[in-house]
Amino acid sequence: MFDRNRNATEGSASHAEGIAANDRGAILASMTAKLMWMLAALILTAESARADGRWKLAWADEFDAAGQPDATRWTNETGFIRNRERQYYTPGRLENARVEGGRLIIEARKEKYPNARHAPGSTNWQRAEFAEITSASLTTRGRAEWRRGRVEVRAKLPRGRGVWPAIWMLGLDRERVGWPRCGEIDIMEYVGFEANVIHANIHTGKYNHVRGTGKGSRVALEAPFENWHVYALEWHLDRLDFFVDGQEVFHLREGK
Repeated sequence: MFDRNRNATEGSASHAEGIAANDRGAILASMTAKLMWMLAALILTAESARADGRWKLAWADEFDAAGQPDATRWTNETGFIRNRERQYYTPGRLENARVEGGRLIIEARKEKYPNARHAPGSTNWQRAEFAEITSASLTTRGRAEWRRGRVEVRAKLPRGRGVWPAIWMLGLDRERVGWPRCGEIDIMEYVGFEANVIHANIHTGKYNHVRGTGKGSRVALEAPFENWHVYALEWHLDRLDFFVDGQEVFHLREGK
């Protein structure tokens, strides 16, 4: 994570209603029509050179223009993307991602939807003819990237077994070096079968869940699907500090 040659990261408001494959029966049983999670603001501040050590605003989206998410700030992933998750990410579709009432709403819907990348006869899960669930995954890829600073997101999460929303960052060099060597910072990760718990995690070539060496924290948080909370990361030169509502819940220092 603290490799001196590490690239900057891009931000993502996803797995955005990620539906875990191993929860498929439960999610279909509990989902009647749709599941939603909402972001009220995403703010990034850069480290200031001022002696007082205060932050200064570098980038923000307050979601104050109704309709499609701001295309100058966000791009969409499209299709079946990762982890054999069942949802199909759609681009530019208001049913799955929209700004409304000063909030970004990301909505998962149980519906039959054609896969633009369908390959007849293929056994590849990403080439299936139809999806049973649609959602959205928004990223800043190609729009904004950062190395160090404070990222702050105010969000209300969805509820239901099988949901997997996350606010996370990936290294820009992942296509060249692959995951997990590119690095991943999970500012907030939530899995629906643990209703009152959120997670803060990092993944690197040395520290990741595949090797059983992952670094992170499991944080008790009552009903994050009923209340708004502020999830934040402060990325300093020598450490990462994670916060929920201003309270530090995890930190990682260089070399630790």
